[in-house]
Amino acid sequence: MAEVKTITPEALARLHSQQDVAVIDVRTPAEFREVHATIARNIPLDKIGTDHIEELTNGSTDEPVYIICQSGNRSSRACQKLIDAGCPNVVSVEGGTKAWEAQGLPVERGKKTISLERQVRIAAGFLVFTGAMLGMFVNPWFSGISAFVGAGLMFAGITDTCGMAMVLAKMPWNQVSGCEQQQCQKAA
Repeated sequence: MAEVKTITPEALARLHSQQDVAVIDVRTPAEFREVHATIARNIPLDKIGTDHIEELTNGSTDEPVYIICQSGNRSSRACQKLIDAGCPNVVSVEGGTKAWEAQGLPVERGKKTISLERQVRIAAGFLVFTGAMLGMFVNPWFSGISAFVGAGLMFAGITDTCGMAMVLAKMPWNQVSGCEQQQCQKAA
């Protein structure tokens, strides 16, 4: 596993003012639509793969590709995916879109959405509460729902991958219409 290079939002903005750079936002289309760095275009993490290498690098793996997400976690995973797929010159933006925006760098805003992280907390909390209530009032075996979710959260913390987030990212409310998606991919 190669070490992922990073860059601060300020350094990336300075670099962009001097030359054209490829910045890819790997959040869900709905998260991207809500707020994104004006220089970024959207390719969700679950869609990043070997078929994007040519598109991202314009045929040259010498030019770096900068990857941004909400806070830096998904961009690091996307960088590792691209490195494993043969695209060695990828750089994760430290702190993601939150840090970009906090530095007062230009962002584009759209329709509000609930972040994927909040959706995971809501779904996990709902499932744990439901399992506990059903276990107390219907049948003790329903407590297994809470245990399963707890084990899943523990696994997510240990491995830094979240199955529930992957499933939620594919839900219809985290997608955008075809027209909006084309606008997301052309943004930059």
